[in-house]
Amino acid sequence: MANKHVNAVVVGAGAGGGVAAKVLAEAGLSVVLLERGRWQTFEDTTDDELRSQRTTVLGNAYGPDDERYCRVVEGADGSTRIVRPSEGGYGNNAACVGSGTLSYGAMAWRFMPQDFRLKSLYGCPEGSTLDDWPITYDELEPCYERAEWEIGVAGSDEGNPFAPPRKRERPMPPFPYSKEGRILFDAAKRLGWHPFPIPMLRNSIPYGGRPKCIHMRSCCGFACPINAKAGTQNTVIPAALATGNCELRTDAVVGEVVVDDGGRARGVTYFDARDRRQTQTADLVVVAGSATETARLLLNSKSRLFPNGAGNNSDWVGRNLQGHCYCGANGLMDEEIYEESGPGANVAFCDFSHGNEGLVGGAMLANEFISLPYAFTRTRPPGSPSWGLAHKAFQRQNYKRMIRVMGPVQEMPVFESRVRADPAVRDHWGIPVARLSGRRHPHDVEIAKFIVGKVERLLREAGAKDIWTWVPGLGGPSGGQHQAGTCRMGDDPKTSVTNRYGQVHQIDNLFIADGSLCVTNGGFNPALTIMALGYWVSEYIVREWKGGGKLRG
Repeated sequence: MANKHVNAVVVGAGAGGGVAAKVLAEAGLSVVLLERGRWQTFEDTTDDELRSQRTTVLGNAYGPDDERYCRVVEGADGSTRIVRPSEGGYGNNAACVGSGTLSYGAMAWRFMPQDFRLKSLYGCPEGSTLDDWPITYDELEPCYERAEWEIGVAGSDEGNPFAPPRKRERPMPPFPYSKEGRILFDAAKRLGWHPFPIPMLRNSIPYGGRPKCIHMRSCCGFACPINAKAGTQNTVIPAALATGNCELRTDAVVGEVVVDDGGRARGVTYFDARDRRQTQTADLVVVAGSATETARLLLNSKSRLFPNGAGNNSDWVGRNLQGHCYCGANGLMDEEIYEESGPGANVAFCDFSHGNEGLVGGAMLANEFISLPYAFTRTRPPGSPSWGLAHKAFQRQNYKRMIRVMGPVQEMPVFESRVRADPAVRDHWGIPVARLSGRRHPHDVEIAKFIVGKVERLLREAGAKDIWTWVPGLGGPSGGQHQAGTCRMGDDPKTSVTNRYGQVHQIDNLFIADGSLCVTNGGFNPALTIMALGYWVSEYIVREWKGGGKLRG
């Protein structure tokens, strides 16, 4: 029996897709939301520390599984290797309702106004495709506000003179500082910095029908046992389903956006839980599968008018893959500073996000989430033994004395850092897998070295000893857990994939609503910005909707 035609099919139930489904369903459109994973809860995985031994940041606890999924990573010399979801180099894209918002650290940052116009402010470094966004912070600000209130954010801009302007305060007060946070707060003040509490998509008070946070130490990387952490799975997706206009189908692996000979999207094909190929027709399609998987899907969606993939006649789909060039420092304190209260990260600094002489942008800095004991075994000063008695002694003596501050450097987009559909390797369903290639821009490392110097100074002021730092190199493609840029928005179809509303150039009923749209990735965790873009894109669709799938370009 054929699936019933609907107004909109949304691919991906994560930060952007969950928001889009809610907005469209509440506006009266019939919506099918497709998710390759399934519903997951804390009880499905608990907070098993063995999962933290995995090399992926979020522990791979929520999929995808190694048996059915893989990617190809291309080295600088052209060599390739197949990587599984539990291996380094795969990148992080959870396969579950809520996607990464189920298990993320839940930092809730707005990008700064400067982040939307880096090229105008700084110029374009040689070898980069840096550009301004086609929208401004002021235009996106109402969507940030809506995300903060409908999904739920705790925080305060008090003490942060660099905070972007806002029209409304966040709905919940900030979380208190831990012992480590208070030590860093005082040290930063002595240096003349401006510390403030990290904004969080986490309930500091009961909110949205969900309880107050219980400060579980294993918060980052796992689901919340009481639903105090806000993701799309416990906020906007239930709201979408409650309208009666939205149907969620899990275990639905989308392989193609169907584009007809007239250049219109007619729906998608997908594989259901029994590996049966299904077709879902719709008046419009919204793709929100992550910067890696969205690009892969478009590239695999070939038609007469788009032989190289949907919206890819200018060869920009999959280009400009960005992540974050994370850098920072660890140090050891004389006294124990560890507290059992999670999530650990609670104090931040934006003093070096912009205005650094000779550098394009910078990074937000913050103390880090609690590292569980197994994961801590990978945290050692250079040259330290990784096994044996000395290794165990370090673990016993220093687990509660370590202090860490780090930050996500805003990377410069590079045309050759990209996602392609691999010509030879296919997944369990026969769909060409994502092939990742390229390298970071050298300027990313320059910024990271500058930022690390600031972190080291802060830790010394805080009283840390035996400080060791890290700065990523240039080797290999970027795009870890914070993927962005592969379907960038822009006014010129020759140098972008969508217009300012996420509408794919030349396919006016195909939209993107995830981090793929980001022209630049900001020096911040991007979850709240992806949610805001979900509102931005779907609100535009609602405004322009005339019924019968007619949208103005």
